Amino acid sequence: MLSRQIKTLKKAGITDITVVAGYLADQICQVSGINVIRNPKYDSTNMVASLFCAREVMTGDEDLIISYGDIVYESKTLSPLLSSGSPISIIIDLQWKRYWKLRMDNPLEDAETLKLDGEGLVRELGKKPKNYEEIQGQYIGLIKIRFDQIKKIDDIYSSMDSKAIYDGKGFSNMYMTSFLQHLIDIGIPVRANLVNNGWLEVDTLQDYELYNKMLEEGSLVNYYNPD
Repeated sequence: MLSRQIKTLKKAGITDITVVAGYLADQICQVSGINVIRNPKYDSTNMVASLFCAREVMTGDEDLIISYGDIVYESKTLSPLLSSGSPISIIIDLQWKRYWKLRMDNPLEDAETLKLDGEGLVRELGKKPKNYEEIQGQYIGLIKIRFDQIKKIDDIYSSMDSKAIYDGKGFSNMYMTSFLQHLIDIGIPVRANLVNNGWLEVDTLQDYELYNKMLEEGSLVNYYNPD
């Protein structure tokens, strides 16, 4: 999965790639074409804390692309993010429901809220939905922070209350969606860049087995083209 991400990023001209590693970091260090920064507290922290382990490379000289480690995506899925000029941009899958139905009997149980305003900016994400009307799409785990906003975002993170609870989690275990919601709440524009599938998430061994079966049957390309 990491190799697929690297190939997709390099195809888009992105060669400065850093991976924040924790579990089995020594194996990740063997992957060519990347820099590796270790999160020594990986077993007791979540993804936002991992992200800010990489402060040394978040310099503000260039735009910053942030990608979850449990996804793969096509070049066409990455492209809207690269061309966006908003302070913060995220990729939203409009066709999430057809994809979720492949993996679970009740998509509503796993999905999160995603509400947009009339200008395509995110108003809410990451909450537990009461119905499908609260889900205008699903955030897939791809973010861009514009270069001139990186220090500002870092400063905001540093100023947050480390003793507060964020969507049921302590500061060091905060979800990325909770951090994005905090930025939205204090007035930072977060733009939704809309796609129709073109990516996969691997949460479980069952996901992995399903995708391999679909690849053999030739149906995987209807959701993700592995090039």
